Amino acid sequence: MSDFKKLTKEIIAFRDERDWKQFHNPKDLALSLAIEMGEVLEHFQWKNTEAVASHVRDHREDIGSELADVLTYLIYLADATGIDLIKATRAKMEKNAKRYPVQKIKGKHTNKYDKK
Repeated sequence: MSDFKKLTKEIIAFRDERDWKQFHNPKDLALSLAIEMGEVLEHFQWKNTEAVASHVRDHREDIGSELADVLTYLIYLADATGIDLIKATRAKMEKNAKRYPVQKIKGKHTNKYDKK
């Protein structure tokens, strides 16, 4: 079993032991995910590149905690919607590989969203 699958089972078990699934509808989980992501963004808001590097160095544990909240809500949302995150991510990577072939896009940020 992969580390991700093991972690997912642990997160779901944590939720189920507390009988929280009853509160985990897709809308509220999506909102919670966005709220937690906002808490991640607060660490970077209004900081230049140097300030961000310093802040990350000094607040790595706090940022990690917020990222863990994001991952947890993402796993809860995937569970609530029946989406296999590993399969969905692999499918998206295949789609992106076709959309952004290495020989055309490597090292470039321009034309990334060009539909041609």
